[in-house]
Amino acid sequence: MNLKQRLKNGDVVLGTFNIIPSASVVEVIGYSGLDFIIIDAEHGPVSIESAENLVRAAEVAKMAPIIRVSHNEPHMILRALDIGARGIQVPHVSTKKEAEAVIEYSKYHPKGKRGFSPFTRAAKYGIEAEGHAAKSNENIVVVVNVEGINGIKNLNKIADVPDIDVIFIGPCDLSQSLGKPGDVYNPEVIKLIKHSAVVIRKKGKACGAFAQDLKYMEILIDSGVQYIACMLDTALILQACKNLKDKFNKLIARK
Repeated sequence: MNLKQRLKNGDVVLGTFNIIPSASVVEVIGYSGLDFIIIDAEHGPVSIESAENLVRAAEVAKMAPIIRVSHNEPHMILRALDIGARGIQVPHVSTKKEAEAVIEYSKYHPKGKRGFSPFTRAAKYGIEAEGHAAKSNENIVVVVNVEGINGIKNLNKIADVPDIDVIFIGPCDLSQSLGKPGDVYNPEVIKLIKHSAVVIRKKGKACGAFAQDLKYMEILIDSGVQYIACMLDTALILQACKNLKDKFNKLIARK
């Protein structure tokens, strides 16, 4: 069952962000059993050529590759989908018009205006040209990031846009828009996330959010968030190495 169908079924799915542009890193993460990985072309250094190999690595490990593009622009969404990403995640969507633009750029006719080429990796370079448009429209996961108070105010209208699968609340940018940059545990931030999850679910869509640690992941699950991106590859590696070093130091101190 693909990621989109699992979300429709109400499953809670877990992924992480990919910052390190290494196919090996992505493949290793996939073997952990995570459901998806967000290849970060907004804050990460990934090029479109590297992203294609990261998508391949995720697929080898049976993990859904999602690409977070840097801007809500047609050519960025087009290229992310043409290299075979299973979905796109678009940052800083604050209005219904911006959300409608995401659908226009990511869907083929009759739902959108995505440029059509049957010779891309997404269509297996022409082997799956027949029916590619309909299949893509049906299976691609569309995620829009609502990351500020203006987006929260327009949440009902954004959630009314057809074919959006996930509305992703960004706690970090939300905290900044409230004048509390980085204070993601602030009661006002958590209250807005909980409220947003209720609104989004009532509209028949999945709520997504970022968890910077396991404690925050628990808060999100309890709030009804379905699509959870916990930490980043860099943070996971750093944490594992730090835990190893702390354990080492304790063992040495016994002598």
